Amino acid sequence: MIKDYFINNIENAIEKAVKDGKLGAMTEYTNGTLSVERPKNADFGDYAVNVSSLARFAKIAPPQIANAIVEYVEKDDNEYSVIGGFINFKAGKKLLSNLVEEIFKKTNNFGKPENVKCEKILLEYISANPTGPFHIGHGRWASMGSVLANLLKFYGHDVYQEFYINDAGSQINKLGNSLAIRIRQELGENVDFPTDEVERKNFYPGDYLIPVAKKYLETHDGLPQDVKELSDFAKKEMENLQKALLDNFRVHFDNFYSELTLHKSGKVDECVNKLKASGKIYQKDGADWFKSSDYGDDQDRVIKKADGSNTYLTADIAYHIDKLERGFDRMINIWGADHHGYVARVKASIEALGYDPNKLEVLLGQLVNLVIDGNEVRMGKRKNMVTLDDLIDEVGVDATRFWMAMRNIDTTLDFDIELAKKSTDENPVFYVQYAHARACSILRNVVTAREDGNAPMTETELKELIDGFNAGMVLPTIDTARKLILKLEEYKSVIKTSAETRQVYTICRYVQELASEFHSFYNANRVISDDKEMMKARIALVWSVKTVLHNALEDILAVSAPERM
Repeated sequence: MIKDYFINNIENAIEKAVKDGKLGAMTEYTNGTLSVERPKNADFGDYAVNVSSLARFAKIAPPQIANAIVEYVEKDDNEYSVIGGFINFKAGKKLLSNLVEEIFKKTNNFGKPENVKCEKILLEYISANPTGPFHIGHGRWASMGSVLANLLKFYGHDVYQEFYINDAGSQINKLGNSLAIRIRQELGENVDFPTDEVERKNFYPGDYLIPVAKKYLETHDGLPQDVKELSDFAKKEMENLQKALLDNFRVHFDNFYSELTLHKSGKVDECVNKLKASGKIYQKDGADWFKSSDYGDDQDRVIKKADGSNTYLTADIAYHIDKLERGFDRMINIWGADHHGYVARVKASIEALGYDPNKLEVLLGQLVNLVIDGNEVRMGKRKNMVTLDDLIDEVGVDATRFWMAMRNIDTTLDFDIELAKKSTDENPVFYVQYAHARACSILRNVVTAREDGNAPMTETELKELIDGFNAGMVLPTIDTARKLILKLEEYKSVIKTSAETRQVYTICRYVQELASEFHSFYNANRVISDDKEMMKARIALVWSVKTVLHNALEDILAVSAPERM
C-alpha cells in the first residue's frame, strides 16, 4: 500500500538521521511510533505524518525534525514537503502507474493480502427459531453475516458458516398448537386464537401457517392425536421456507445445527456434569447455579431451574464447547443488541471449562426500522409482520443486501423502501451499480469507435491492449486521474481494516466513494479521442475501475455488477 511505502521511507530516513546525529539528542527510534493520516487540505499531498511526538526525544523543534528527516528520504519521483511538524507526501507517477499495473496483474485477487495467518473460523449468524418467516431484522444479520464470511475468506481465513436452529424449546409446541387451530379452521370449525394478550402469547397467529395447514391436509385426514406430529410437520415446513429464502438471498450455510440434536447427544448434560465436578455449580432455591461471577460476569447464572428444566444458557454452553471441540480457532457470533448481557456469561462458561474465552467474538447489532412513505412500520411474529420475503419482493435482492450491510452493525438502520427502489443517484446501490455499467458501456463504445470515425480500436485490439498492459501505459492520464487512482489503491487498506475489525459497512462506503470518483473523472475527461496514447491510458483506468467495482460487489457484497442498466 502507498501509505505503507511512505511510512517505511520515513522510518528508514529517521534511522539514518539518528545514526548521523541529525536529530538532536535522539539516539534511537522504534518503528510504529508514527502514524499516517490524510492531510485536511488535499493540496498538501496524498498522505502526511506528524513527527512532533519525536520532539521530546530529539530536544529540537518539530519543523527541524521534519526537515532533517526529509533530507534522508529516498524520493524517486515522489514529492515530500514540510509544514510545521508535518511531512507531506505526494505519490509520483511511477508509484501510481505501478498501482494500476497491479490491478491488471492480480485482477480478482487485487486487494488480497499476502502472508496472512489463516484461522479456522466458525461464523454463526441468524440462528432464528423455526417458527415462522424471517423478519427484516433477520435480513440484516443474513446480509452482514454472509458479507463478513466472503470478506474473511478473501482475506485468507478458512470460514465455516453455521445456522443454529433453536428447535428444542417450548416454542415448537406453540407452533404445533398454532397449526392445529389453522387446520381446524380449514376443516370448517368456528375457532380462532385467544384474544387475551397473555394467552395469545402461547400461539403464533400469523397467516403464514394457513398454507402449511392446507399442505398438511393434502396428505393427512384431520388432526392427529399427538400435537408433536403437527409440531414436527410445521417445523420442517418453516425450515424449508427459510432455507429457500436464504438461497434466493445468496446466503449459503455450511451447516444447520439443531439444538435438539445437541440435547439428544448428551453434550448438554456432559457440560453440566463437568462444571459440577470442578466445583463451579451450587444449589440455591432448588436450582443449579453456575459461578459465572468468578469469571467476570456481574452475577451467577441459573443453568437448571427448580423444576429440572434447563435454561437457554445451558444449551448455549454446550454448543460453544462443541464448536471448540470441532477444532475451530475462533468463533464469531452475530447477535442482537438485546444479547449484550449474555456475552459475559457465555465467555465465563468457556473459561470455566478450560478453554480460552478470547476465542469467542460477539458482534452485537442494532435493529432495522422499515420506512414506507416516511412512516416506520412495526413488526412482530405474533401480529401482521413485514417479512424479509416481502421486502425482497418489493425492492429486489441486490438492494436488500446492500442496504442491510451499508451501516455499522452497532447503528440502527432506517431502511427506506421507496428510496431503495429508485433508479437515481440518491439510491446508493443504484449509484454504484450504474458506475460499473457505465465503465462497461465505455469499453463497449471503444470497440465501436472505428465505425464512428474516431480513434480506431477493434474488439481484438482492446483485448490485446488489456492483456499487454504495462505501467507506462497509464502515465499520460495520471495528472487528471490522481484522485481516482488513489481511491483504487485504497481498496487494499479497506479490505485489511474491514477484515480485522469485522466491519462490512466500510466496503459499501468504499464502493460509493469509488463510484463518485469515477463519475467525476468521466465527466471531466473524454475517454474516446484521437489521441491514441491518452485514449489507451484512460481505457486502462476505466478497466481498472470496472474490475475493482466488480470484485467488491460480486465477490464480497454478493450484489450483482450489471454490465447494462
